[in-house]
Amino acid sequence: MAKTALVISAHSADFVWRCGGAIALHQQQGYQVTIVCLSYGERGESAKLWKQPDMSLDKVKAERRREAENAAAALAAHDIRFFDLGDYPLELDRAAKDRLVDVIRAVQPGFMLSHSQYDPYNTDHMYAAQVALECRMIAQAWGHNPGETVLGAPQLYLFEPHQTEQMGWKPDTFLDITPVWEKKRAAIECMEGQEHLWHYYTNLAENRGNHFRRNSGGQAGGRDCKFAEGFQSVFPRTVDSLA
Repeated sequence: MAKTALVISAHSADFVWRCGGAIALHQQQGYQVTIVCLSYGERGESAKLWKQPDMSLDKVKAERRREAENAAAALAAHDIRFFDLGDYPLELDRAAKDRLVDVIRAVQPGFMLSHSQYDPYNTDHMYAAQVALECRMIAQAWGHNPGETVLGAPQLYLFEPHQTEQMGWKPDTFLDITPVWEKKRAAIECMEGQEHLWHYYTNLAENRGNHFRRNSGGQAGGRDCKFAEGFQSVFPRTVDSLA
């Protein structure tokens, strides 16, 4: 069976900032990474576009989709899907949740990625995390659409939010994305409507690289790492060694 992963992104740019390196790295390692964008972020995360003359909702959505598709291509993502469910607020009815469950079962991800469970600055983000957990649970249920292949128990990693000190997000996993940094930076630059975030997330990757080095042994033989991403795992991990 193919090695797979699934990203559930509230808005069409979130996956780039928060786990673009993980996407590119795992694609390079032979995974098929599918990205689901629940919304384009057309209302709340597109201020630069709305300031342009004669802008409309459809034009904003089209531009956000173009940016996200270009970013996914820069990361060599296997697939990107757009649910177009609206934002500020993002809301999923039962049909939309069933649609996401269908994707989860079709992908059969070895691991999943989504948002932090608390974000007072953007409730769409924490709602997406709630939806990811709920739909993961439904996809595991033998009684949901009996006869389909049920989901196993993939880890759900919560990627880093903005202003982490306000979110109760505590990373327990650092991923070295140095080998694919140029791909992530290229994807970041596809997000033309949010150029104000380019430097922030470059600097964050450098800081997490420092944390990777420190936690891999620091000056006592630790691995070198220039760029990294941090994640918080939701479920216990089963291991054969604590080394």
